[in-house]
Amino acid sequence: MSMQPTVTDVRDWDDELEAVGRRLKHRFSRIEPRRKAVDYLRGLLSDAERKNGWQLASKVGDETPYGVQHLDDPRSVLIVDETGFLKKGTKSAGVQRQYSGTAGRIENCQIGVFLAFAGRRGHALLDRELYLPKEWTKDADRCKAAGIPPDVAFATKPRLAER
Repeated sequence: MSMQPTVTDVRDWDDELEAVGRRLKHRFSRIEPRRKAVDYLRGLLSDAERKNGWQLASKVGDETPYGVQHLDDPRSVLIVDETGFLKKGTKSAGVQRQYSGTAGRIENCQIGVFLAFAGRRGHALLDRELYLPKEWTKDADRCKAAGIPPDVAFATKPRLAER
């Protein structure tokens, strides 16, 4: 049996997030960044379908992601990496025999393209996208059966990382 949260539950959760913000107070010299940090947590805990900067910003009422994406380190880097997820079947989106660095050979798998940030003070996963081979994007029935929206077109792995 699934229980729906009550208004009291939601208010309690909000109070807990505010308490987290108070515990973080000493880490911030100004109140604005502390509020942004709490907003960021609120976004992560939200029902946003994707947890990227645009979606999180939208959930906390910002028009752009810059308030939740501000990562300032002149010696930082963006890291793009692809990872293979070995699969046995053929129905999961993007699954086919393809090279997987995870396996070190051609295997039946999905490939995910990931974007991360790394700097002196830490690292963060920024976004990810499932790679869909051309064979998949050319087969509308297969895409529909796997729940892939009809407007999704083929994109190379570098293009996915760029987006």
